[in-house]
Amino acid sequence: MTTVADVLATATGRTRTVLEYSQVTKRLVDSAKQPGFTAESWAPLGDLIAIDEFVRIGPFKEVMNWAEYTEFLTNWAKSSDWNCSFQRITETTDLVFLELEEHSRIGDFSNVVNTLSVYEFDADHKVRRIAVYLQMEMPGTGAVPSFDG
Repeated sequence: MTTVADVLATATGRTRTVLEYSQVTKRLVDSAKQPGFTAESWAPLGDLIAIDEFVRIGPFKEVMNWAEYTEFLTNWAKSSDWNCSFQRITETTDLVFLELEEHSRIGDFSNVVNTLSVYEFDADHKVRRIAVYLQMEMPGTGAVPSFDG
């Protein structure tokens, strides 16, 4: 299985920035369980972000600016274990598409989802917008539904 770290080793440009974003997120989620972790602890991730114009659109169409997003991340990271498996990454002129299989656990609840995150960049190669799309199993079924005709 290819990991984010494997791909990062040879990545360049915006693709590299997106993979670094994933690596920094993993490191900070792991460290969020330590005393003193706050929204300001996301500063290393902020180095990759166009903070003044940043927008994150989540899987439920929720829209957050950088301050709202770091507060959301802080609350989530303090109570969650998170990891991801790399699926694929595609770069176009202005966008990078990252597909991951994400594994998350909060207390006794765990889930695995497929995500596609679309990263948009500003002229300085900073992330200014992330849109997250999500696939998950139907609740209570343990399976992805089939829509065969």
